[in-house]
Amino acid sequence: MAFSYDKLWKLLIDKKMNKVALRDAIGISPTTLSKLSRDQYVSMEVLGKICEKLNCDISDIVEYKRDLEDK
Repeated sequence: MAFSYDKLWKLLIDKKMNKVALRDAIGISPTTLSKLSRDQYVSMEVLGKICEKLNCDISDIVEYKRDLEDK
């Protein structure tokens, strides 16, 4: 199971905001921002803060990517 935050980065570009500004605005650590940048898991609390700050829905920032495994 994999998630992608590519939609988040595109939304930030549209809002003329960079990653560090987002981090400071919602009060997350540099480690959490790094996890987002590497498409790693973060808490729902963090995702909720992002949605609140950017006035968007979770589907606007996160995308589920199916693992394509040969079975």
